[in-house]
Amino acid sequence: QAHMVESGGGSVQLGGSLRLSCEASGFSLDYYTIGWFRQVPGKEREGVSSISKSGRSTIYADSVKGRFTISRDHAKNTVYLQMNSLKPEDTGTYYCAITTRSYDPDNGLFERWYDDWGQGIQVTVSS
Repeated sequence: QAHMVESGGGSVQLGGSLRLSCEASGFSLDYYTIGWFRQVPGKEREGVSSISKSGRSTIYADSVKGRFTISRDHAKNTVYLQMNSLKPEDTGTYYCAITTRSYDPDNGLFERWYDDWGQGIQVTVSS
């Protein structure tokens, strides 16, 4: 089973920034489409962003467009989620997920598209 570790979470104030990282160990992320999701207690997991294997194609949830940027560094075997202008509604546990399926903007923000998940990391935005 693939193993990914998220890092970079924490607590920030309204308008602050964080950069989440999803690093893989024991395998290369080059062969995977990557997604970022978030979840708050009592709610379903929400797709935030997805990036193709090449890194040339990306999609974002409407709620984060213009504020979040997904990217990948093949040399570091890591995918990032830069989060700017954070709002309290961005609070949640953030997960990275991988799939060998090709990038698909119609499915990339759905849980069912992905095969393996990181353990999650908490992001808290206070007002």
